[in-house]
Amino acid sequence: VLSASLVVALIYLPVLGGVSGGISQVFGDASQTLRQLPWLVRALLVPPTLYGLFVGAMQLLNPHYLLSDGRPGGLWGVLMGIALFLISAVISSIVMGSVEVRWHKRRITSGHQRTSFGYFIKFITGNPVMPVVTLAGVVGFVVITFQTFSTNNNGVEFFVATEPEQAIVYVQARGNLSVREKDTLLKQAELIILNTPGVQSTFAFAGEGGLLANTGGAGAPLDTIGQAQIELIPWGDRPTIQNTRKILGFIPWTSSTMDIAYDGNLVLNNLQNRLDVIPGIKTQILNLAMGPASAKPVHLRLKGDDWDDLLTATSLARQKFENTEGLSAIEDTLPLPGIDWRIDVDIEKAGRYGANVATVGSMVQLVTRGILLDTMRVESSDEEIEIRVRFPEQDRVLSTLDTLKVRTPNGLIPLSNFISRKPVAKLGQITRVDRKRFFDVKAGVHSDATKIAIGEDGISREIKMTPSEIIKEISAWLDASSLPQGIEWEWTGDQEDEAESGAFLTNAFMGALGLMFIILLAQFNSIYNSILVLLAVILSTTGVLIGMLVMDQAFSIIMTGTGIVALAGIVVNNNIVLIDTYQEYSTYMPRLEAITRTAEARIRPVLLTTITTMAGLTPMMFGLSLDFIGGGYTVDSPTALWWKQLATAVVFGLGTATMLTLVFTPAMLALRIWTVSGAYGAALAIRASSWTGEGRRIREDYRLSKAAKKYKGHEISWEDDTLDTEPSK
Repeated sequence: VLSASLVVALIYLPVLGGVSGGISQVFGDASQTLRQLPWLVRALLVPPTLYGLFVGAMQLLNPHYLLSDGRPGGLWGVLMGIALFLISAVISSIVMGSVEVRWHKRRITSGHQRTSFGYFIKFITGNPVMPVVTLAGVVGFVVITFQTFSTNNNGVEFFVATEPEQAIVYVQARGNLSVREKDTLLKQAELIILNTPGVQSTFAFAGEGGLLANTGGAGAPLDTIGQAQIELIPWGDRPTIQNTRKILGFIPWTSSTMDIAYDGNLVLNNLQNRLDVIPGIKTQILNLAMGPASAKPVHLRLKGDDWDDLLTATSLARQKFENTEGLSAIEDTLPLPGIDWRIDVDIEKAGRYGANVATVGSMVQLVTRGILLDTMRVESSDEEIEIRVRFPEQDRVLSTLDTLKVRTPNGLIPLSNFISRKPVAKLGQITRVDRKRFFDVKAGVHSDATKIAIGEDGISREIKMTPSEIIKEISAWLDASSLPQGIEWEWTGDQEDEAESGAFLTNAFMGALGLMFIILLAQFNSIYNSILVLLAVILSTTGVLIGMLVMDQAFSIIMTGTGIVALAGIVVNNNIVLIDTYQEYSTYMPRLEAITRTAEARIRPVLLTTITTMAGLTPMMFGLSLDFIGGGYTVDSPTALWWKQLATAVVFGLGTATMLTLVFTPAMLALRIWTVSGAYGAALAIRASSWTGEGRRIREDYRLSKAAKKYKGHEISWEDDTLDTEPSK
C-alpha cells in the first residue's frame, strides 16, 4: 500500500505549482550555465549522477548498503539514503537538462490541428462501414478471450493459497486404547515433529480435546487418539541464501532468497512422509492457512433412508477417492469397528427376588462410570467438577458383575441371577440432515499435484490440479455409476462456500450495475448512452481473464471476484467522461466531428488516470513489499500473496477496458449517428415499422418516392424564335 501511494504521488509530483515552479526555474538556470561546456563533457556527467541516484535509493531501502563495515545503520542509514537520493536527484535533473537537445519550435498555425489519434478516430467513425468493423473486432476479441481462458485457465479456488505457518497433526489409531497408550503413540509422532527442520514449536494433546483453532468446520477424524498443533518458523525468520551479482557488469547487487528446504508446503510434505513410517498409526496434517478458514476442499455427502444401501454407497465413494490422483488425507464418517457390552436386566426375575431396578443400575455404575454424587467448583477451573464414587481400578472389570450381590428383603442376591451381558457391534453415532441419515467422504488436495492436459490443438501440457477439477471428475463418476437406489449426493465444505460466495458476489455485481444504470439514465437521459457506459464492465472482465492467463494465476472466488466488482465502479468513469464531453460538443458542431474532438480532448486525462492507477498497483501485483523502516524489500511474502490476484484483476482489467473504450465508445456513438441518418437499410426498415410519428414520416416518404418512380412525365419541346430586334417603322 505504501509503495502504491508513493508511485502515485511521484507521478503527480511534476504538476505541482508554486514552489515547484520556482525550483524548476533554478534548475533551468543551472542547466543553462552548464551549457557553456562542450556537449560531450556534459554527456559524460550523466552516468555518475544516475549511479548516485541508484545508490541513494538502495541506501534508502537498505540502511546497511553503504555501512557494511559494521557501523550502525537504522535511522541514520535511512537519513543518509534520503539525503543522497535528493542530492543526486537535483544534480541529475540539472545535468539531464543541460544535455537536452533543443529543436527549433515550429510556427504555430491558427485553427484546430488534428492529432494522430484524431485522424484514427476520424477513420473509424467517418463512414458507415468502419463502426460495424470496429464493433465486430471488439466482440470477436472478447469472445476469443473467453474461449481461450476456458481452455487454458488454472482452475478456480475459493481463496488465495498462502504460505502455511501453522498446522494441526491428527494421530489416528483404532482399538480400545487407554489414555496412557494413546499418549505413548502420540509421543512418537511428537518426537518426529520436533526433529523436523522448519518446525518452531508444538503442542500435543492425547485423547479428546486440544487447543481451539479456526479449522473452518473441519473436525478431527473419528479415530483420532490425539493431536499436535505445530508452528513453523515465521516467514521472515527463515534461513536465506545470499546471492551477489553485478548489474550491467559494474553495479553490485546483493539479494537474499529463502532456503527452499524451509518452504512451508515442503516442510509439511516432509513431515507427512516422516510420520507415515510410524507403525500402527495414521496421521493427517491440516494446514491452518491464513484468511478464511476452510475444511477439506473435496467434501462429498451421501444421504439416504436405507442403512445398508448408505453403507454400500459410502464404501464405493471412499474407494473412488482412493483411486483418484492428487487426493490426500482421505477419511469418512462410517461407524468405527468396535464392541459394546449390552447389559440386560430381567425385570420379572428381579421382581421375584424383590430387587429394585434402580439399585441394580447403581451397582452396574459402580463398575463402569461411577455414581454421580454432586459437583463442585475449584479455583483452577471455570467448569464444575463431578464427584463420582466407584470401585477401585482393579475391580472395574465386567467379571466383577458376576460376584456382586444386591441387598433385597430376602437377603443378598447375586446380580447374575437376573442380569445378562453380551457383546454387540458398536454403533458410534447417528447423524441426520433434512431428516435423512448421511455419511461424509472428505479429502485434501496435494499442493504440488499436477496432471497432463491435452488442448484442442493436440498439444499436451502440465497443469496444476485444483479441487474444482477433481470435484468435476468425481461428479462425472457419480452421475455414471450405479449407486444404490434412493441415495442422494451433494458437495459441501469449500464447494458449498464457493457457491454461496459466488452467488453473493454475483448479486452484488448485478445490484451495482443496476444502481449505476439508474444514475446514468438520470444524468444522460438516454438509455443508449447509459448501456454504452456499462459495456465497459464487460470489457474490463475480458482484461481480468487476460491477467489471469498472463500471470499464471487461478481464478479466486473471493479476491478476483472482489476485483471485478471493484472494477465495475472504476472503468465506467472513462466512458462517463467521453460521453459527457460528446454531448457538450454536439450542441455546437456536427456530431461526427464532436466524436473526434471528444476523443482528442479526453485521451490525455483518461490515460493519465489509468496509468497512475496501474502503476500504483503494479508492485502489489508482483507481490513486491518495500520495508521503509528497516530497509530492503520482499517478494511474495504471505501477506503480499493475499492481494496479488485482486491487484492483477484491477491492473489488467482497467488497462484493457481503457484501450478498448477509447476505440469502442466512439465507434458505437458513430454507429448510432449513421443508423439514424439511414445509412443502413435494415435499420431504416425497423424504424419505419414503428407506429410513432417518425415511423409514419418514413413510410410516407417511401410511398411518395415509390410513386414518383412510377410516374411518366410528358415530353415538352419548343423552338427558339429569332426575336426581331429592329425598330419598327
